[in-house]
Amino acid sequence: MLILLTLLVPLVGGALLGVMRPKTNAGRAWFVEAVVIATSILVWTVLLTDSGEPFILYHLTNALPLTFRVDGMSRVFAGLVSLLWPIASLYGFEYMHHEERPTPFFMWYTISYAATLAIAFAGNLCTLYVFYECLTLVTLPLVIHKKDAASIRAGRKYLTYSITGAAFAFIALVVLIFLAGSTEFTLGGVVTTEMMNTRGGLLLTVFVLAFIGFGTKAAVFPMHAWLPAASVAPTPVTALLHAVAVVNAGAYAVLRLIYYSFGAENLFGTWAQAIVLCLACFTIVFGSTMAVREQHFKRRLAWSTISNLSYMLMGAALMTEGGMVGSLSHLVIHGVIKITLFYCAGAILVRTGKEYVQDLRGFGKVMPLTCAAYVVGGVALTGIPPLAGFVSKWNLLTAAADTGLVLGTVAVLALIISAVLTAIYIFTAVLPMYGRPLNAESAALEGFNRDPGWQMKLPLVLLMIAIVALGLWSTPLVTFLRSVAAGLIQ
Repeated sequence: MLILLTLLVPLVGGALLGVMRPKTNAGRAWFVEAVVIATSILVWTVLLTDSGEPFILYHLTNALPLTFRVDGMSRVFAGLVSLLWPIASLYGFEYMHHEERPTPFFMWYTISYAATLAIAFAGNLCTLYVFYECLTLVTLPLVIHKKDAASIRAGRKYLTYSITGAAFAFIALVVLIFLAGSTEFTLGGVVTTEMMNTRGGLLLTVFVLAFIGFGTKAAVFPMHAWLPAASVAPTPVTALLHAVAVVNAGAYAVLRLIYYSFGAENLFGTWAQAIVLCLACFTIVFGSTMAVREQHFKRRLAWSTISNLSYMLMGAALMTEGGMVGSLSHLVIHGVIKITLFYCAGAILVRTGKEYVQDLRGFGKVMPLTCAAYVVGGVALTGIPPLAGFVSKWNLLTAAADTGLVLGTVAVLALIISAVLTAIYIFTAVLPMYGRPLNAESAALEGFNRDPGWQMKLPLVLLMIAIVALGLWSTPLVTFLRSVAAGLIQ
């Protein structure tokens, strides 16, 4: 029942915000932050005390219960979300001062927390699918929040891709129900060797479709185009979509699909593994290449996200314990890094109105904290030790090299190429910040500190500390993830 309460607090709190419509910014901020912090406290109470027994909310049919359960995977995703959401909300309060309709924004923002946690705590593929669809519906109003032509186009694209991906994933749900009789999440999967021997062709085909379907929210090629388009939304939304909730929900769903539904041993070495691994590797290089070409600051980070999400998908597609560890570690670490980078872009936009990389020259002098946060996050994303990005990329690199597959070598090459391209698109923004003077249009800013207020500064500082800490003291996290991958934490 505590899981249900944890989901109801942000759901009801967000709905009440829409009914109450606080008249002051301060009143709204206090209410939202109280709801979010209360939810995060409940999440950690569940994670630390839950026995792992399933909680059945409702039976759609006898074979389709909506079930919630806490296991190792739940603890990873729910723990990450619960730590980042209060920070994200605090950042949003100051950012939304220059946007219209903040109350509806925070209403959907808070409700989205409930949908994300429902995915994290899903005990079977049916439950995950239902709330995966719910997450699309409750985040759509955030994408189209500005209600201008660009936002509406982005919303249509987001909805079209999400529904198409969900249709592919639904096929897997139906096939597993009829062949396996269950969609419960069990490490090793519910598909048996006998099923693979008799219906292997069907199961592998369905798996590839489901990988692409759930991978749509993780922006795998060719289902990626919605994500750069969604960068027109307010920065708290893009950070939410690109670093915390939606995209990580896609990667999380793929991990569940491989390791808990179909079973990695059933898929390892098959043509289906080859296809999904090639898709992930191609997306890694493609996203990084597009990020190098992109000059719009937020869209560059969006293309970077496309690439890094496929790091997670590539790790999952290795179908090994090491691949699962690498994927989960990048899910956690990339979430912390990328939300930092998006917050830097948002701070620059709010304080100076600048949106393009070529306009950032000299900003290290006028926005020292913001630019320092971008440097820390950028260096970490490149994979330079001892910051956090090195840890997850090293886990992925060694896992790919250890597979013994030719495609493992392809994955290693994709990671190396992407690392070089990442350095290019990160440092072509960093170097002008410190190595070039302000351009003529920005010269009036010289001598003035344009860093944002404390509500945006504090999240940047906390996230910088997290990036450094996860790099220097990564052993507890990696040890925990290895226990999850080995099935030692239930």
